[in-house]
Amino acid sequence: MTFSIVAHDPETEAVGVAVQSKFVSVGSVVPFAAADAGAVATQSFANVAYGPDGLDLLREGHTAGEAIDALVKEDEDAASRQVGVVGTDGSVGAYTGEDCLDVAGDRQGETYTVQGNILENEATLTAMAEAYEAADGGLPERLLAALFAGDEAGGDSRGKQSAALYVAKPDGGYDGRNDRWIDVRVDDHEEPIAELERVFKLYDVTLLSRAEPDDPASLDGEVAEAVTGTLVDLGFIDGEPSASFGEAERDALEAFRGVNNFENHSLPALEDAIAHGWSETDPAVDGEARLIDAIWHGLGRLPRE
Repeated sequence: MTFSIVAHDPETEAVGVAVQSKFVSVGSVVPFAAADAGAVATQSFANVAYGPDGLDLLREGHTAGEAIDALVKEDEDAASRQVGVVGTDGSVGAYTGEDCLDVAGDRQGETYTVQGNILENEATLTAMAEAYEAADGGLPERLLAALFAGDEAGGDSRGKQSAALYVAKPDGGYDGRNDRWIDVRVDDHEEPIAELERVFKLYDVTLLSRAEPDDPASLDGEVAEAVTGTLVDLGFIDGEPSASFGEAERDALEAFRGVNNFENHSLPALEDAIAHGWSETDPAVDGEARLIDAIWHGLGRLPRE
């Protein structure tokens, strides 16, 4: 009841898994990743030991294919299992047991593998692979693009319930003290992938760092008026919306930054992000959600650090 993608980004040394399932809290079962080894997705009557054991095998110098061979060899129920593995050595592999429920299968590319079981159709896997290869952005954006494409092509034949995005990168964790770069889960939701993307955007703005803009843009005109109107509505500033963005408005944006824990980004960087990202947001979305989405889109111009 699950489809997933496991991938390696050689440029950033990140490895990760994105997964969706008609199963509660799929993020607690399927994805495993470690920056010094690789990533594993274990599904279809999942054997969760495949995660830590597979990572250990990768650390010992085994390729993804060799690790999979070792895992299934020792598992008497291997015919019902499905697993995808990528190694930081660049190796990629997957296994779909002959007793996995249809439609089940996997596809591999140079740096990734997609796999699924109890799918609506095989087009789900093809769409995921094509979307990952065509998507812009960093590894997390490309993983999410694959999930959206798989769902739109057919997805899980039994429906939707949960989704997860887990990416490891050397020193990528909070304050650089572990490798857990991105760890976002939606455990029970009618549209889990869309909700996963929403939570990821908030996570990205809050916890991940970007390079500072070389020449920060200032807010003015219609965008400044819309932004100050939002800050008025949220109670960060008194008065009426203004088409100029001066000291009082920047003080309000600073207060908004503090309340939302956006200290990873300087105040000029946030103003620059909103100035560049506002036009990319949905006008039907009001208030804080639109402001955060504008920040996310604007920061997307800048490389992650």
